[in-house]
This record gives sequence, C-alpha cells and structure tokens, in this order.
Amino acid sequence: AGLALGVALLAGCSSEGADTDCSIAGSCTITFQRGVEASASILGVEAKLVGAEDDQVTVEVAGEQVTLITGQQAAEVGGLAVTLDSVTDQEVKIRVSQGSGG
Repeated sequence: AGLALGVALLAGCSSEGADTDCSIAGSCTITFQRGVEASASILGVEAKLVGAEDDQVTVEVAGEQVTLITGQQAAEVGGLAVTLDSVTDQEVKIRVSQGSGG
C-alpha cells in the first residue's frame, strides 16, 4: 500500500511547457520547453525557466532565482539541490533533488 501511495504522490506533479520525471528517492528531472512560459510543480515547490543563453540558464525554484552552468556542481536553493543537465535549442533539462539534510 505504501508503494501505491508513493506513486500517487509522484503523479501529483504538475507542469506547463515542461515534462517531469520524479523518482521515489526524492529526485526529479524537469525538461523545460524553450520559447514558452515553462514551469513545473515538483517536490512541493514551483520551478520555472527564467532564461537560457548558451550553456547558462536561469531558473526560479521555490521563489529564488539561480543561474546554472552545464557541468557545474549542484546549487542549493530552498533546501533543494539544483543541477543543469543539458541545454539545446528546444529544451533545458535540470535535476532537482532533496538536500542531504545535514
């Protein structure tokens, strides 16, 4: 029954102009479409694509803006670790995971 509940909670993710893929381990990959108002609600917070240029993107997670660069270590935002996976002309892919908590 616990597994079914976990799946139901993950299905609660919502997005607009973005695809989300979340694991039970508390990590989500968000693929934002470029050129649209893209946002997703994951892990209890709102994530939005603010802008992207070359290999650098600005996203807003939990109300805080952070600039990410491909290959850079995770940025800490609102207790979450945010990493830029890839940037293309069509999409931006980031990973958001719950912080280590200590």
